[in-house]
Amino acid sequence: MKGDLKARWRKLLTLLDKQHPNARLELKFANPLELLVATILSAQCTDRRVNEVTKDLFRKYRPARDYAEADPAVFEEEIHSTGFYRAKTKSILACCRALVERHGGKVPDTMEALVQLPGVGRKTANIVLGNAFGKPGIAVDTHVFRVAHRLGLAKADDPDKVEQELNQVFPRPAWTRVTNLLIFHGRYVCKAARPDCPNCLLYALCPYPDKTPPTRKATGATKAVSTRGPRP
Repeated sequence: MKGDLKARWRKLLTLLDKQHPNARLELKFANPLELLVATILSAQCTDRRVNEVTKDLFRKYRPARDYAEADPAVFEEEIHSTGFYRAKTKSILACCRALVERHGGKVPDTMEALVQLPGVGRKTANIVLGNAFGKPGIAVDTHVFRVAHRLGLAKADDPDKVEQELNQVFPRPAWTRVTNLLIFHGRYVCKAARPDCPNCLLYALCPYPDKTPPTRKATGATKAVSTRGPRP
């Protein structure tokens, strides 16, 4: 059984890597604090929109203390277009106050410390750990959650439990890569409303019962433009 599982995840990763060779975190950041702020802003918002907002935001706010001392009303206006701006303002400013008070303004590099910060859950913590500190973790966002269930990799209804299930499937060194691949797959191919099943390299392996019928035999050829995502 273990051998079958190992063979399956290797096959999945091989196909996902082929379909999304440019898969990566699309949020732009220069340091752990910027990534932490951008990730909080990305809730219910596209990475593209977040990047547009943080282009100016990161020029104005540098260390955590800048955010901690920010005027909430002004900050709300600055991030308004990301949606849920009041809740995000509250989370970001409180998070940065906690960074100043507990960690000397530095973003901690452990799961235990990160999830103690206001507005930070395991998803956000794993994104920061994996992409800012090189510590592997699977971040279960809406795309990862959906794709994992459609592929039969997870059954739980809770994102934290889905993370645990995926951790059992994939080897630890691959966790951050798995996150980026599953996010890209959910964003560009395995979409919520109309999955592009005919152009999915995982078609033959996928047990999802409501696949979009293929218009041609799935041969492994895909539309590179529609599935690869933007280049770095």
